[in-house]
Amino acid sequence: MRIDLHAHSNASDGTDSPAELVGNALAAGLDVVALTDHDTTAGYAEAIDAVAGTGLTLVPGAELSCRVVSGGRGVSMHLLAYLFDPAEPEFARERVLVHDDRFRRAEMIVERCRALGAPITWAQVQRIAGTGAVGRPHVASALVEAGVVPTVDAAFTADWLANKGRADVPKRETDPVTAIRLVRAAGGVPVFAHPGAAKRGATVTDETIAELAAAGLAGLEVDHTDHDAGTRDHLRGLARELGLLVTGSSDYHGSRKTVRLGANTTDPSVYEALVDQATGAKPVKG
Repeated sequence: MRIDLHAHSNASDGTDSPAELVGNALAAGLDVVALTDHDTTAGYAEAIDAVAGTGLTLVPGAELSCRVVSGGRGVSMHLLAYLFDPAEPEFARERVLVHDDRFRRAEMIVERCRALGAPITWAQVQRIAGTGAVGRPHVASALVEAGVVPTVDAAFTADWLANKGRADVPKRETDPVTAIRLVRAAGGVPVFAHPGAAKRGATVTDETIAELAAAGLAGLEVDHTDHDAGTRDHLRGLARELGLLVTGSSDYHGSRKTVRLGANTTDPSVYEALVDQATGAKPVKG
């Protein structure tokens, strides 16, 4: 089995519609794909309809924006939540608060970019985002359209959109211990997304990861494009020490990033263990 547990649609900052994501997962030879849009479940219905009769298994999920104090400083981190009950009210309320704050933040980032001389507009960014949750990748695409930077990745530097970059604006982020509690209370399974991705900013310390494990964290996303071999080896050892699951995935965003579906995968036995922990929802078998 080929299992990819981290992919985005245009319900957040991917470029594929949920149905296109399903089709591309099939074309990539996947048996299982997780839909993990940022702080939203808006793509679920379309993806579930698209997977019917295909033989592909869909794992409904989300990627949550969190912030933790680790090593004496605040660090942004992402938490993957799988197979939770999307209607559970407390968790649903928190997702809405974080999701809606993305619009405020993105509009302020556009204003900062314009003040720095970038000829982009809020209407342009909204057009690029479509019906999805507006985020920095959409602003980055606008900067590419305007010829300010050559690629989306080139926009994520200190000059523009990187964390604490000249145009960056803080966003609402959930405390990860609270997020883990909410995911578990909704019957879901929480996994720390790309915990060693240094290019995204400061990383969370091993000591903090141990605290999150004690709070109910289920796993670490170890096999990820942003992790080199040494980082993967270290995280694999840490997961073994803490009794955490080790997942692998692409973090696919369609054409907005070069990484392809199935670039990294999860072992079937780990996938089965993850599904066994879930009580809020079940994988959707096409």
